[in-house]
Amino acid sequence: MADFLNTKASKQPAVVLGAGTLGSRIALMLATRGGEVRIFDKQEQATEKALAFIEKHLPEVVSSIEGGKAGHVTAARTMEEAVADAWLVIEALPEKLDLKTEIFGQLDQLTSEETILATNSSSFPSSQIVGGVKHRNRVLNTHFMMPPEKRVVELMSCGSTDQAIIEDLAHYFREVGLSPYIARKESVGFIENRIWAAIKRESLCVAAEGIADPETIDRIYCETQGTPAGPFRLMDQVGLDIVLQIEEHYAQVFPHLPEAPRTLLRRMISENRLGVKSGRGFYDYDEEKS
Repeated sequence: MADFLNTKASKQPAVVLGAGTLGSRIALMLATRGGEVRIFDKQEQATEKALAFIEKHLPEVVSSIEGGKAGHVTAARTMEEAVADAWLVIEALPEKLDLKTEIFGQLDQLTSEETILATNSSSFPSSQIVGGVKHRNRVLNTHFMMPPEKRVVELMSCGSTDQAIIEDLAHYFREVGLSPYIARKESVGFIENRIWAAIKRESLCVAAEGIADPETIDRIYCETQGTPAGPFRLMDQVGLDIVLQIEEHYAQVFPHLPEAPRTLLRRMISENRLGVKSGRGFYDYDEEKS
């Protein structure tokens, strides 16, 4: 089993493409055992926000990991600069298949054949984005579950991934304080998201059919399942536009899925009720602040 911490991570940078909510948190976790981590995002404001988040939370996260040591996180000006000499590149960009396919084609040209290329996509298997990649044995999905709050990461082959890379990368993730799970075969939605998608979808159906309102559904879910937040609160946190994108992708793969959840989400979005980020979703967050 390869010791990535000593052979690669301590000598070469790990890279995260995309400085959004998940991108910043992935970079944070990669920086918990020393070494260099680079972030690249075309939006300067997003990059600055990500660096501030990492600077604030890195000490506490490092202290929670055995053998933890703060690494050095920097922002790159271009993708070429970001991936130079990288041993690992994780793409955490918006859920747009054409964008991801284009990026991975570029990464194939810009990186060494030994550089591991991973996508954080929550809905696209990496087999769908490798059209422009010649060396597909190094490509896989690494789906992170909102670290540092949840440290689960799912790994899934693109169909050609070297199994040793998957197992070694899982070992590395454990060393940086993550909890890796390997999918045995390709699955749209991986493991946890397949289960969570069914909960979201059925909750939306119950609301769309007028059986109960979102707040009631959340309350009964929390009481019976012992969770602090119900499906509608959690969808508001993700963003209803993102929830719809994911649902539409599932519907393409599984045509039998009900239309009612997507119809409800489209109506919410048309009213600019996107969730927490717009101040209103299934709940009114501006009202809660007052």
